Amino acid sequence: MDATASPAPQPVKLDDATIRTIVIGVLLAMLLAALDQTIVATALPTIGRELGDLQNISWVVTAYLLSSTAVTPLYGKVSDIYGRRSTLLTAITIFMIGSVACALAPTMFALIVARFLQGLGGGGLISLAHTIIGDAMSPKERARYMGYFGAVFALSSVAGPVLGGVLSQVWHWSLIFWINIPLGALAFAMTATALRKLPRNERPHRIDFLGALLLVAAAVLLLLALSWGGVTYPWSSATILGLFGASAISWALFVARLLTAPEPFLPLGVLRDRVVAFATLAGFFGIGTMVSLSIYLPLFFQSVLHLSAGASGVALIPMSIGTVIGAQTSGRVMARVASYKRLPIIGLLISALTTASLALFADQLGLIPLEILLTIIGLGLGSLFPVTIVAVQSAVAPHHLGSATATVNFMRALGSAILVASFGAIFLAGVDRLASTGGTSVEEKVAQATQAGLSLGSAFSGVFAAAAIGITIALIFFTLMEERPIRGGSPGHGAGAEA
Repeated sequence: MDATASPAPQPVKLDDATIRTIVIGVLLAMLLAALDQTIVATALPTIGRELGDLQNISWVVTAYLLSSTAVTPLYGKVSDIYGRRSTLLTAITIFMIGSVACALAPTMFALIVARFLQGLGGGGLISLAHTIIGDAMSPKERARYMGYFGAVFALSSVAGPVLGGVLSQVWHWSLIFWINIPLGALAFAMTATALRKLPRNERPHRIDFLGALLLVAAAVLLLLALSWGGVTYPWSSATILGLFGASAISWALFVARLLTAPEPFLPLGVLRDRVVAFATLAGFFGIGTMVSLSIYLPLFFQSVLHLSAGASGVALIPMSIGTVIGAQTSGRVMARVASYKRLPIIGLLISALTTASLALFADQLGLIPLEILLTIIGLGLGSLFPVTIVAVQSAVAPHHLGSATATVNFMRALGSAILVASFGAIFLAGVDRLASTGGTSVEEKVAQATQAGLSLGSAFSGVFAAAAIGITIALIFFTLMEERPIRGGSPGHGAGAEA
């Protein structure tokens, strides 16, 4: 920042119309990223057949996961330096370019590369949406809006698989990527003007490129090991062990860089904060467990309750509705009471006990009792989401808002990847205990066990037990999080409006 520049005008409180435009715009941006994580799954078989490569279809998902997770903290740091508007618009643009490349991909390899590019943009959309809401309003005000973020994820988790299947089977699989263009253009248009009024909190920083490179390398290596382990290669293979070892070394070097860099990639003061540290760990296990359940429950519906693929997607709706209600309720309570931790603690405790009951009676429950239990689980987990984000944003200085929010979202994404892989390993081990199967993937083993007439309820018991443990760990970390008063008042402590 130029030291000779004249003082910038003090920011004014944003009017309601501007806030509504910003909220709708960032929700659209978030919907782009959330929908793209779910819409592809049901279209993969069609894509593989039409491109003549079924062997590598899993990389269509993995490539996006790798790039989007790895760059999430980088977006937070960059937005702290250059501002939210320019960073978000860049992320939307990259995402849209990647979407066009995906839709036009002539081969599976080209599609995988395009998905990696798309993830480079998608990795910033969710994190920047949370950060921009943090800039636009005070913590007490933004707590009320966090339920809408939960609604976006619930909508994408239910609508994504259905939309992907319909578009790819009735018309053409490329439409699942073309649909991003009008949505992205609308998000770009709505935020480009409104974000000029956003209070600016950035300060002159330097990006620690070595630290960023080490973090990206550590995350990518770990996600590769988790994606390939037990599917492409055995867990005990030299390839998987080598990836885990290289990731561990990269994490160690990253920590060393944090401790020695003049201006580390993630501010140590932020990481050492008791609110940031424990809220991040609670989100790691809470969100990771939620995502893992949403992936393995449809498999449970189909293999144990014998529902169709479409009906299994519909059966997820009660848990999604519970999550939205839990998030909305928790956010509104947080804006009104001082002891805002009480409701999520009760909710997580009930969720852990309910999930444990699923582990005990997984193969004995009918659909209606199961849906009631899943709604309760969703209510409890949903109550955690807004509190962790708002508490972190309230605890850090405004010029660290982007880095802190991105760190929370990065750990949520990393936790989801790790727990999904862990749940998969537990489930495969449970299937193998019932009978040795020749397949290596979850789908192959389930198909073979089903053909043999085996009941997979006991195999899912291990998954639900792991989920109960994950929720319990989230509860412990959340309980340890310091309950500081949430700041009120008007947002904006920075230099001026977004240029």
